[in-house]
Amino acid sequence: MKPLQLNVENSLPEDWQRATLIGRVWLPGERGGPAVVVIRDGDVIDCTAHFPTLSLLLDQQNPLQAVREISGHSLGTVQDLLVNSSEQRDPAKPFLLAPTDLQVIKAAGVTFAASMIERVIEEKAGGDALRAEQIRGLVQEVIGDNLRDLRPGSPEAMRLKQVLIEQNMWSQYLEVGIGPDAEIFTKAPILAAVGSGNAIGVHPGSSWNNPEPEVVLAVDSRGQIHGATLGNDVNLRDFEGRSALLLSKAKDNNASCALGPFIRLFDEHFSLDDVRRCEVTLRVEGRDGYVLNGKSSMSQISRDPADLAHQTLNENHQYPDGFVLFLGTLFAPTDDRDQPGQGFTHKEGDVVSIACTSLGALHNRVTRSDQAAHWSFGVAALMKNLARRGLLA
Repeated sequence: MKPLQLNVENSLPEDWQRATLIGRVWLPGERGGPAVVVIRDGDVIDCTAHFPTLSLLLDQQNPLQAVREISGHSLGTVQDLLVNSSEQRDPAKPFLLAPTDLQVIKAAGVTFAASMIERVIEEKAGGDALRAEQIRGLVQEVIGDNLRDLRPGSPEAMRLKQVLIEQNMWSQYLEVGIGPDAEIFTKAPILAAVGSGNAIGVHPGSSWNNPEPEVVLAVDSRGQIHGATLGNDVNLRDFEGRSALLLSKAKDNNASCALGPFIRLFDEHFSLDDVRRCEVTLRVEGRDGYVLNGKSSMSQISRDPADLAHQTLNENHQYPDGFVLFLGTLFAPTDDRDQPGQGFTHKEGDVVSIACTSLGALHNRVTRSDQAAHWSFGVAALMKNLARRGLLA
């Protein structure tokens, strides 16, 4: 099996030399631990002495200005960091972590019409991949697949809702897809996400699952969006299809959330409008020679990213350390991988690559969640580590 390799060419934005990239790395040694870094002129600059957590940096009044004014020492080149974040890494050298720490990891679901229809099919099929193919034609005949221009919560959406109720085709997924309230859920606990180059976990009890390539917003405690990164919202279609009450089990397992490689801050060359135009590509390569290619275009999202951020943080819910927000995906694979009618599902060893020209690429290999590296570095461990290093005021 060929090891997963990271480098500048396959991981960074195509214009990375002018991008403002921030993130986290693990520093080795007795006094090592997580470090907040910025990429500057090809070097990885450690700015942990100024901002011991990434959430604190992003909560500055002007994070971009803070990053530009900050001083720090070099940990080496970004190329060396990426190479050592590959599967065959040297633990005595720095390697990438997910670019989030104390921020809550939130996700918006059912934000694209095509994936919304697939969720309806999952529900009607009860999580059975074989039944899903039979139901798909019926659902699309009634609902159609041209819901892209339907504004959630609009009078037109409410009229469609009434028609679907009358035809016994209404679904909880359509409620959050075209109703006034977005689906916002907690994807993973604080500090539980894995970074690029690490294994991602699929629950061993799942036989129908898939990657979900998404753009992820970085938002401060005031609700201001400061940048974006890439994410894989690893999804168990059979678990959630059996019951929406299994959403937590379908979404939150060991190593089931990947983020990275870096957060790109908004500046003169990258803005929220660029996020709205992002084209996210997906490639899955199996040990068996299987290859899946997909694409998710942010231009087809049903809810604006700013609205999703506002529906997450508002007068009814605050996040004092900020949050990151998965924006959902257009991608919902239906092509058969093995047997006809069974659709796509992961196999152990699959390499998943999620890419966007303006955000770089996130690479992970699939394993079982009970075989991925156990999550052991939580909030208490972080606080003790920062205190031991003299980084807490």
